[in-house]
Amino acid sequence: MQLYRKGARSTQVSEISQLTHKRSASTVSVFRPVAVRILRALRSITARFCRREAPASAGTISPWDEQRVLPDNASLGDRYLDLVKRQLIRYDFRPNSDSAGDAASARRATDRAEGRDWPPVAETMIGFRRLDNLEMCIRKVVNDGVPGDLIECGVWRGGATIFMRAALDAFGNADKLVWVADSFQGLPRPDTANYPADKGDLSSWFDELAIPLEEVKSNFARYGLLDDRVRFLEGWFKDTLATVPVEQLSVLRIDGDLYQSTIEALRNLYPKVAPGGYVIIDDFGAIEACAQAVRDYRAEDGVTEELRKIDWTGVYWRKNNSSRPMI
Repeated sequence: MQLYRKGARSTQVSEISQLTHKRSASTVSVFRPVAVRILRALRSITARFCRREAPASAGTISPWDEQRVLPDNASLGDRYLDLVKRQLIRYDFRPNSDSAGDAASARRATDRAEGRDWPPVAETMIGFRRLDNLEMCIRKVVNDGVPGDLIECGVWRGGATIFMRAALDAFGNADKLVWVADSFQGLPRPDTANYPADKGDLSSWFDELAIPLEEVKSNFARYGLLDDRVRFLEGWFKDTLATVPVEQLSVLRIDGDLYQSTIEALRNLYPKVAPGGYVIIDDFGAIEACAQAVRDYRAEDGVTEELRKIDWTGVYWRKNNSSRPMI
């Protein structure tokens, strides 16, 4: 979850980052509120620049409304998961009474559907395509009998892990656990001595990314999905992932933003991913430090499986298993 909703890093943000590192601690404390306001504005601007399509014309609705129509023969489970997705991202934009309002509503709906904005109340900001990808991965590991639990590292308000738990119910699985791994304090300050790729990252400044554990549990409860098959792993990845009591994983989803968080998750958990299991990286296309961590880990561990694109930022791969074709 990146502070300007994972749009491309802008020159202005880089300049602000360099400036803060040159200031004394007292100066930074004065500068921080101004920088935060500037970065919030840039988050909105960069999301617009990352847009793939032209702005919606007046009087139209988001093309996502038509794309999300389920077939007549969709199962009850498929309809349930589609409804859960819509609720998790709060996909409820409606046109206003004037044509300009219609266009604005359509643009906001498209941003929300593509995971380009920072929702004020939704449980996730990953949009439809990354939720669809998560559904596909869970469906495949359940249908193919791939052993192991599901985990997300970096959960924000818990939306993707809530969907994991819902999908297990929809697919009739009764044995896999869902692990919810987060500091529940926001993102760590960059450890530039050990991870120089994270230099200048200001994500740790944003209190909005620090969602308390009890709030995430409450979000699960509101969906009726807080039970003993949901396990919470609280703490910084460097302190928790090496000793997580999981023997095998079938789905590993990483949404840690930083180089450090991403490579710590891969080094500690990828060896536990069962053959046929999936690895999903949320920030690959949006944050270069994250992408570099993925490339570095795949090189050091000899991972050669194809890296597949999900949308404008997410990627995934399936761990090789010679006994079945990988999809």
